[in-house]
Amino acid sequence: MASSAKTLVIVESPSKAKTIGKFLGSRYKVVASVGHVRDLPKSKLGIVLPEDLKKDDSQAAGTEAAAFDPQYINIRGKGDLIKELKKEAKKASKIYLATDPDREGEAISWHLAYLLGIDENAPCRIVFNEITAKAVKEAVKNPRPIDLSLVDAQQARRVLDRLVGYLISPLLWRKITRGLSAGRVQSAALKIICDREKEIQAFVPEEFWTIETDFKKGRKFTAKLATRKGSKLTLANKEESDNVLAELEKGSYVVGGVEEKDRIRKPLPPYTTSGLQQDASNKLNFSTRKTMMVAQQLYEGVEIKKMGTVGLVSYIRTDSVRISDEARAAARNYILENYGENYYGGTVFANRKKDVQDAHEAIRPSNVTLTPDSIKDQLSKDQYNLYRLIWQRFVSSQMAAAKIKAVNAVINNGDYGFRATGSKIVFDGFLKVGQSSKGDGDDKWLPDLAAGETLQPTDTRAEQNFTQPPARFTEASLVKDLEEKDIGRPSTYAPIVATLMDRKYIKKEKKNLVPTKLGFTVTDMMTENFKEIVDVGFTARMEDGLDDIETKGIRWKQIVEDYYKILRDELDEADKKIPKMEQEVELTGEKCPQCGKDLAIKHSRFGTFIGCTGYPECKFTKPIVKKIDVKCPTCGGDIIIRRGKSGKMFYGCSNYPSCNQVYWDKPSGKLCPECGSMLVEKKSKDGGLVCSNKECNYKE
Repeated sequence: MASSAKTLVIVESPSKAKTIGKFLGSRYKVVASVGHVRDLPKSKLGIVLPEDLKKDDSQAAGTEAAAFDPQYINIRGKGDLIKELKKEAKKASKIYLATDPDREGEAISWHLAYLLGIDENAPCRIVFNEITAKAVKEAVKNPRPIDLSLVDAQQARRVLDRLVGYLISPLLWRKITRGLSAGRVQSAALKIICDREKEIQAFVPEEFWTIETDFKKGRKFTAKLATRKGSKLTLANKEESDNVLAELEKGSYVVGGVEEKDRIRKPLPPYTTSGLQQDASNKLNFSTRKTMMVAQQLYEGVEIKKMGTVGLVSYIRTDSVRISDEARAAARNYILENYGENYYGGTVFANRKKDVQDAHEAIRPSNVTLTPDSIKDQLSKDQYNLYRLIWQRFVSSQMAAAKIKAVNAVINNGDYGFRATGSKIVFDGFLKVGQSSKGDGDDKWLPDLAAGETLQPTDTRAEQNFTQPPARFTEASLVKDLEEKDIGRPSTYAPIVATLMDRKYIKKEKKNLVPTKLGFTVTDMMTENFKEIVDVGFTARMEDGLDDIETKGIRWKQIVEDYYKILRDELDEADKKIPKMEQEVELTGEKCPQCGKDLAIKHSRFGTFIGCTGYPECKFTKPIVKKIDVKCPTCGGDIIIRRGKSGKMFYGCSNYPSCNQVYWDKPSGKLCPECGSMLVEKKSKDGGLVCSNKECNYKE
C-alpha cells in the first residue's frame, strides 16, 4: 500500500463528516453515507415468508432462502454515492465505520461493510458518545468488530414493522380507503390517543363548590375550607355552600395549630431522549420532530469562534441517566469555581429500567464551560434555547439539593377547619442555574401565626366548580405515556407522532392531539380484528423481546416467527369478517371530462383533491382551487392559490396555461397608480402594499 494512502472514515451525515474531518487531520478522509445505503424494497414486502418456502422452486424466493430473510437492495438514488464509497475504499489503507452509537447506526455500518467487502469481525467499527476531538481520537485508537447483537435487534425491528405495515395496510386499502397504513408501534399509540378521547366524550362532569377565606396580618394570605368535624368536607351544590357560608358568618376564625417542616428538593437527573422531548414541548413549544432536528444539529457540530466546528452535546438518543466519570468531574469543577463548594451535590443517578442502552450517557453538554450565554450569538434561537435546556439540566443535576421551609396552618371556625400553606427557599442549591419551577417562592410564606390567635377575615367566597375530564394528550404527555408503558424507544417517539399526523389519523388543536374520524375508524377496525397487534401490553412485551436480542443473545428470527404466527392468524380472520365500508362521497356537481361520471372531493395521505367516482377504471384528478376574490389584471380570470413542485405556495391565474400571470406575494386587488401593475401585500413587520413590478418602487 502506498504511503500516501489515507484512512477512510465513514459517517452518516455530511455535517458530521465535516466536524470529524477537522479533528482527524490530513491523514484521514471522512465521507458520509447520507443515512442508510441498503434497505428493504418499497415496491414489495421484501421478506421471505414461511409459506413462500412451501411453494415449488420456480416460485420460491431462492434456493438458499430461509424464513424471514430480509431481501435488501441498494437504496434507489444511492448508486453514485455507493460507487464513490467503493472507489474511496479501494484507495484507503484502512477503513473505519463511524456511524451513530445505537442499533440503527450499527446496522448502517453492517450494510456498509457488506457493500465494501469489509470483514464484519475485523476491528472496523469506531463509536463515540460525543463529537469532540478527544472522543473521536480515542475511538480511532480503540476500533472493534461490528456488534451483531445490535444489528440483529435492528433487523428484527425492521422486519416486524415491515410485516405489520405491508400486510395490514393493503387490507385497510381494500376495506376502508387507499393511502391508509398500520404500524406496529404506531397503531398502539393511536389506540392510546383514541381511548383517551373516548374517555373524554363519555365523561359526565359533577358539580362541587369550594370556599376560601382571605386574611391579612402584615401580608395577605388565603386559607381553604377542608374539613367539618375533623372529616374531609365536599360541598355538592350551591345550597350546601350557602348553608356553610351562613354558619361561618356567625363564627370566628381561630388558629388551631402551626407546623413548620424543613424539606429538601432534589435535582432531576440529566435528560434522556424522552425527557428532553417532554421539556422542549412544555417549555419551548417544540414538536418532538423539531426537538430531534435541533438536537441533531447540536450533536453534529456548530461553528464556534476560535474553536472551529464543535459538537455541543453528547449523543441524543438514549434511555440512560448515567454520565461518565469525566463528565461528572468537569461538572464538579465548574460548580466549585462558579458557585462554591456548598452548591456541589455530585448525585449519581441510576436508571430505573434495565440498562439496554447504558453504553450511552444521558444527554449532556460536551464541554460544560461553554455556557449557553457565552455562545448565544453563534447559535440560532432554537439551538440556543435547546442547548440552554440541556446545559441547565446537566449542571443542576450535579448541584446540591434546595432547602425549603414549609409551614402548614390550621384555622378553625366552629366545626369547620381551613388549611393555609406556605413555603420559602432557605438555600436555593440547584435552583440557582434556572431549573426552578412554580411553587417555591418567598411570596408564598405565611406571616407568623400562633395557636389560639384570632384572625379577622377580609373576604370569604364560594366558587362553583365541575370535575374535569382526563386531559387530551399533548406530544409531551404522549411521549411520557409511551415511555411509561414501555412502547417504542428514543429513536421512535418523534416518528410515531409525525406519522399519525401525516396519515391524518390525528390533528393538533393548539397543543392537544385529537383523533380524527379516520383515526377512530382505523383504530376501531384494528382493535376488533387485530387485538394483539394494538394491545399496549403486547407491544411492550415485543419491545422487551427486541431488547433481549441485544442483551441476551436471543435469536432474532425466533422473535419474528412468534409475532408472525399471531399476525397471520389475525390477518386471515380479519379478511373474512371485515365488510367493505361504503365511503361518504361529497360530489362537486361537475362531470369527469374523460368518462362523464361524477367528480367528488377525495382524501389521501397527500391531501384533498377532486377525483372521478369511476376510479380505478378512470384515474382523472384535479386540484381543489382556492380563490382569493381578486381578478387577473391580464385576462380577467380568477387569481387562485397554487403550489409549485417544491410545495411553495404562490398566486396564479385560473386560466393557466393560456395566461401565465403569477405572484409570490398575495395580490390585493388594487392597481399601482404609477405603473398599473398589481399591488401585493408586503411580507414584513411593517406590512403595507408594494408594487409587484420590480422596476417600480411604489408602496403604501
